[in-house]
Amino acid sequence: MEPVWLDSYPEGVPHEIDPHEFSSVADIFLKSCEKYASNPAYVSFDHSVSFADVEKLTEQFACYLQHDLGLKKGDRIAIMLPNIIQYPIVVLSAMRLGLIIVNVDPMYTQRELKLQFNDSGAETIVVLENFAREVELALGESKIKNVIITKIGDCLPSMKGFMVNSALKYLKKAIPSYSITGAKWFKKGLTKYRGNTAKLQDAQLNHDDLLFLQYTGGTTGVPKGVEITHGNMVANILMSKEWLKPGYNKGGGNLVVAPLPMYHIFCMSVNLMVMMSLGGANLLIVNPRDFQGFVKILQKHQITGITAVNTLLRKLLDTPGFDDIDFSKLSITFAGGMAVTHDVAEEWHKRTGAVVIEAYGLSECSPGVSSVPMNVEEFTGSIGLPLPSTNIKLLDDDDNEVGINTEGELCVSGPQVMRGYWKRPDATDEVMTSDGYLRTGDYVSVDEKGFIRVLDRKKDMILVSGFNVFPNEIEDIVNQHDGVVESAAIGKDDRNAGQVVKLFVVSNDDSVDEKVILAHCKEHLTGYKCPKEIEFTSELPKTTVGKILRKELR
Repeated sequence: MEPVWLDSYPEGVPHEIDPHEFSSVADIFLKSCEKYASNPAYVSFDHSVSFADVEKLTEQFACYLQHDLGLKKGDRIAIMLPNIIQYPIVVLSAMRLGLIIVNVDPMYTQRELKLQFNDSGAETIVVLENFAREVELALGESKIKNVIITKIGDCLPSMKGFMVNSALKYLKKAIPSYSITGAKWFKKGLTKYRGNTAKLQDAQLNHDDLLFLQYTGGTTGVPKGVEITHGNMVANILMSKEWLKPGYNKGGGNLVVAPLPMYHIFCMSVNLMVMMSLGGANLLIVNPRDFQGFVKILQKHQITGITAVNTLLRKLLDTPGFDDIDFSKLSITFAGGMAVTHDVAEEWHKRTGAVVIEAYGLSECSPGVSSVPMNVEEFTGSIGLPLPSTNIKLLDDDDNEVGINTEGELCVSGPQVMRGYWKRPDATDEVMTSDGYLRTGDYVSVDEKGFIRVLDRKKDMILVSGFNVFPNEIEDIVNQHDGVVESAAIGKDDRNAGQVVKLFVVSNDDSVDEKVILAHCKEHLTGYKCPKEIEFTSELPKTTVGKILRKELR
């Protein structure tokens, strides 16, 4: 497709980036720490750490990983943490050593953890104490030999950290009992090399070195590890950095809210990586589901930006006290992960003065593909223009390329496109065209100015609050129940979550009801994958060869 979108770029945004400006993400990090040493990098529980602090803390923890645990370049480390200061410390420490980072959803069940541990081959995990019980249950069949446990207050000043940890354990009773033989404490590892970090040997890294195994359902429905290299992420950082510049810091200051989990590719990219390159600070929200508490935190700060999904914006708008937040310096509301609805975008603009900028990406693209320009004055309803150095084309069902204003599957090429799926060359081949484009699984159209509009999903993926949920996984779990003959899962529109899971069940046991099925799902699936609505039926619509017609169910 001709790059008609380039004429729509804002002034000053380059058509191409130079990915060889930096040798690795670690290179970007260390240079940012030097350039922005005195700038705040992270704010959590009213405690701020500077870029200089972060550089020193990562040096200390990397020394511990290297010398006490013997971790070396290419080893896999799993990280199971919410948005607390420990998360960037562990990620950036691992990155300096050339470790391969495996992000783990803290809400995963024992079954889901086992699958990810075994597939990735991770031998070390850093986990918040609140989730240690699930890790304990999943360890048996894994290769994990190092379990490092942290408490929420471990990176806070000593008295505040003690109070936070005590309140969680004794007042809120939020720490399930666990017993992991040989488990190590994060805080001891973090402080062991304080003042003695000359021993650290940073890894020699280049663009081909693997940085993340980012697990996703991908475009084919089976959870798998996306291989994101340092080169992929460097390119994504530089693309996004150039794109954000026209809107960044318009109102002065540089405090961007990070409510989405940093283990999710969107927040990890924008908040952890891009803000690092810009010298910006992140306001970490450990529990965004507590919207009353969330709003109270926002009332304490003058924020300049926020990353969000549609459901989070909707919830914030509905929370008492929202209009008491100072939005006078808010210049960026960056939304992705799911479609933003016009009603939410318009109300957000009216009450905050900021236009919602919708972006599009996927783990396989590290994740940035396109974004609405930062200089727009109203919500566009599109996913914007391809980012610098990004090429797209649209293919019909017969793999013929289609042109402007014609529906087709969005295919992407650029330096941010993944190396492939971890240990799954066949799955990689399925999503790559012969000329090196990634098939996204989304049907879109492109107008004369290059703006992309998503029309439909090619696959049956369900998008719950920005998280990919695939029917095959849910059906596989449900069908394991003795009282279930077969089942089918679809997405149902929902005002709060965008979509929720609706499940159709064919049963041969009258004692099997909604409560039984839901309890079975909760045992094996994380919360957002569990059905919100269950309908029993005598049969499911199918093709002549027996394939369930989810389209008819929808």
